[in-house]
Amino acid sequence: HSDTTVARMLVGNKCDLDNMRTVSVEEGKALAETQGMFFMETSALDSTNVKTAFEMVIRDIYANVSRKQLNSDTHKTELKWNSRVSLVKDDNKGSTQGFGFSCCSSS
Repeated sequence: HSDTTVARMLVGNKCDLDNMRTVSVEEGKALAETQGMFFMETSALDSTNVKTAFEMVIRDIYANVSRKQLNSDTHKTELKWNSRVSLVKDDNKGSTQGFGFSCCSSS
């Protein structure tokens, strides 16, 4: 169990040693899928998928954090349903705002 912003990936390492394999690719994918994780095989020896694995995790973290931020109460609009926004006449002659109105006061 973890926070929703945590990225989880099942990595099968040493994929360059196929003749010594004890877990099939299909088994790895199936386990990852049941646990809601990414699955990828890597090899540090020949650099197979190492960079790609890190990039996938980083993208997932970014997407999760962004989604969490957008859904947080701090990013909800300040205006409540059925509230009014009023434009107030600006008597300041030096004002360059539109039609002589200052924006905005809310009531």
